[in-house]
Amino acid sequence: MKAFIIDRYGSGAPLRAGEMPVPEVREDDVLIQVHAAGVNALDSKIRAGEFKLLLPYRLPLILGNDVAGVVLEVGSRVRRFKPGDEVYARPDKDRIGTFAEQISIKEGSLAKKPRNVTMEEAASLPLVALTAWQALIEKADLKKGEKVFIQAGSGGVGTIAIQLAKHLGATVATTTSTDNLDLVRSLGADIAIDYRKDDFAKILRDYDVVLNSQDKATLEKSLGVLRPGGGLISISGPPDPGFARDLGASWILGVALGLLSYGVRAKARRGQIAYSFLFMRANGDQLARITSLIEAGIIRPVVDRVFPFEATPEALAYVETGRAKGKVVIKVI
Repeated sequence: MKAFIIDRYGSGAPLRAGEMPVPEVREDDVLIQVHAAGVNALDSKIRAGEFKLLLPYRLPLILGNDVAGVVLEVGSRVRRFKPGDEVYARPDKDRIGTFAEQISIKEGSLAKKPRNVTMEEAASLPLVALTAWQALIEKADLKKGEKVFIQAGSGGVGTIAIQLAKHLGATVATTTSTDNLDLVRSLGADIAIDYRKDDFAKILRDYDVVLNSQDKATLEKSLGVLRPGGGLISISGPPDPGFARDLGASWILGVALGLLSYGVRAKARRGQIAYSFLFMRANGDQLARITSLIEAGIIRPVVDRVFPFEATPEALAYVETGRAKGKVVIKVI
């Protein structure tokens, strides 16, 4: 099958087209004909080698962490899906590879595609929607009437997290550029801050939750907008000991990961704030619940551009500019 592959790690490592074997279908797997694949900053980070110690992939590696398509074949133990079903998923972290014509995914990581969106729109959703769900519902337990600050509201995670937080009944503040203020307001943001003109730390106070997706300086400044007892959840690092435990990391690697976040965790404790790092995981049951929200019109996908399959390297380069509104998608079929 045709796929887009890296042969080595590095920020400038080529993403090349090549032929790869059709994936193996294990007894609890579903083989999918890929119709569309979402492109994420995570793909760029994996290519650069940022996760090579945590996720030891075998090279050559097919990139891609979002998929929408049609079931071709199911394993002997699969009960919830059959050939012909339209599905979407974020594959498990150790079985990525959606920049390809086919991919094999665990049944438990898969959900039926929402009926009211296209394949391209569906492919834009799994990774960012699961990230928003696991941050705001699992970790933050966000409640009606609480206040949440979602950074980078016009980005992939931000556009979905704003909508989910409003559905939960929260007051939502976000940052974005001048050009995207109307977009984030249309998604439900109550307070939209133009980061080029204003400093969020001078505007926001006594927030219950911050969803951080930016750099270390922004992360530490975000502590100042939280009330005592609030929570800072970061999807851009640094990792914490809880992540090391979830990953099953060795004792030495666990200590190393803990040291990376020691400074921010210490500052958080002084302010009576809980800090946690989120590396989202595949979860078909959660994705099915997200499907219900999409079909009810509560969450809508935001797609910036759709690239043809042969332009996959250009799609990844566009994501790396950081200028995309919502998501970038590759159309495979």
